[in-house]
Amino acid sequence: MDSSVQPPDQPATERMARIPKPWQWLVLLTISALFAGALERAALPAALLIGPMLAAIVAGTNGATVRVPRLLFGSAQAIVGCLVAASISADIFPVFYREWPLFLGVVIATVAASSLLGWLISRWRILPGTTAVWGSSPGAATAMVLMAGAFGADQRLVAFMQYLRVILVSMTAAIVAKLWVDTSGIEVPPVIWFPPIDAQAFAATIGIAVIGGLAGKLCRLPSPFFLGTFIFGTVIHLGLGLEMQLPPWLLAISYAMVGWSIGLNFTRPILRHATRALPQIIASIVALIAFCGGLAFLISHLLGIDPLTAYLATSPGGMDSVAIIAAAARNVDISFVMALQSARFLVVLLVGPSVARLVARSIRD
Repeated sequence: MDSSVQPPDQPATERMARIPKPWQWLVLLTISALFAGALERAALPAALLIGPMLAAIVAGTNGATVRVPRLLFGSAQAIVGCLVAASISADIFPVFYREWPLFLGVVIATVAASSLLGWLISRWRILPGTTAVWGSSPGAATAMVLMAGAFGADQRLVAFMQYLRVILVSMTAAIVAKLWVDTSGIEVPPVIWFPPIDAQAFAATIGIAVIGGLAGKLCRLPSPFFLGTFIFGTVIHLGLGLEMQLPPWLLAISYAMVGWSIGLNFTRPILRHATRALPQIIASIVALIAFCGGLAFLISHLLGIDPLTAYLATSPGGMDSVAIIAAAARNVDISFVMALQSARFLVVLLVGPSVARLVARSIRD
C-alpha cells in the first residue's frame, strides 16, 4: 500500500490531526509565543491575547484536535473578571446617573443595527433562518452560540460569525489603540513577570475568582465564570476596598486560554461551511464596527470623554477581549468601558430570543 495515500478521515490539509496531542500543544504553544512576541515587539495592546488567538486559528484550521479544558477556560475567564473588577471605580456611577438616556440610546442603537444586518442577511437568503440574527448579536458570543441551537439556528455558522467578529473587533480595537496613543518619547517600563507575592491579596484574588465563578454557575448567569466573578469582585472591591493581586504570569496564562478557546473553534469544516457567505459576513462585521465607531464619536463629543475610551466602550466585541485591550492601553477609563459593555451585554441577552423570533416570522411572511 502506498504510504503517500492519506486515510479518508485524515486529509492532507489536517496535518495536526496525525500528531499526538502533547505535540499539538507544543506546536500551539510555540506558534503562540512567536505571534505574541511579534505583536509585543510592535507594542500592540493585548498581544498576549491576540497572539495565542491567531496561533489557535492556524492550528484549528490544520486539524488540531486539542481543546482548552472547560475548567481551565472558566478559570481564565474568572481571572479576567478579577482584572476588570479591580479596575472598576465608583466614579462611573455618577456618570450613569447623569447620562443614562445616552447610555440606553447607544445600547439600543447598537442592538438595532446588528439586528438589521442579521435580518438583511437572512432576508437575502445568504444564511438560513435566524442564523444571521444570532451571529450578528453584538457581544455575549458564547451565550449566543449556546442559545442559538435551542432556537433552531445553525450553531456552526453562528459560532463562525460570532468568533470571527470577536477576532476582527479585537484586532481593530488593538490597532486603533496603538495608533491613537502617542507613545513617542515614552519609555515603557519592563514587565516584571514574577513579582513578590502578597499572600493576603493573592489569596483574596483566588478566593474571589472561585466564589464568583461558582456563584455565576449557581445563578445560571451567561458566561458565568467571567460575569459572576466580575459582579462579585466589583462588590467586594468597591464595598470593602479589597485590593487584588494579579501577577503578569497569571494574566499571561489566562489571556492564552481565552485566545486558544476562541481560535480553536475555527476548524476547516466550519470555514468550508461558511465560505459562500464569507464576504457578506465580513461586510456586516465591518459595517457594525463602523456604526459603533460613529456612536463613539458622538459620545466623545457629547460627554467630553477620551475618544479611545468611547471607542472601546462601544466596540462590538466580547467583554473579556475588550477588557484586556482596555487594561493594556494607557489613559483609558476602564470603568466607563465596562459599564457600557455590561449594559449592552445584558440587553442582548434579554432581547436576543425575542428579536430572533420576530425576524423568523418576518422572513416567513
